[in-house]
Amino acid sequence: MEFDFTRSVVPLAVIVAVATVALTAVMAPSTVFMMVLPSMIAFSVVAYFFGMKHGEFRVSP
Repeated sequence: MEFDFTRSVVPLAVIVAVATVALTAVMAPSTVFMMVLPSMIAFSVVAYFFGMKHGEFRVSP
């Protein structure tokens, strides 16, 4: 299956959104939105970049 940008980013955004909503039930919303959400987004971007580069490395001969 060919992955393009939207097919790979949309599930990642859904996971971050569901985790954020679930955490607001346990933690204070101000803490989640000011500390946890930005760090989840930053980690998602870094993990996406490394995953993309690893996939390019695995495909190259």
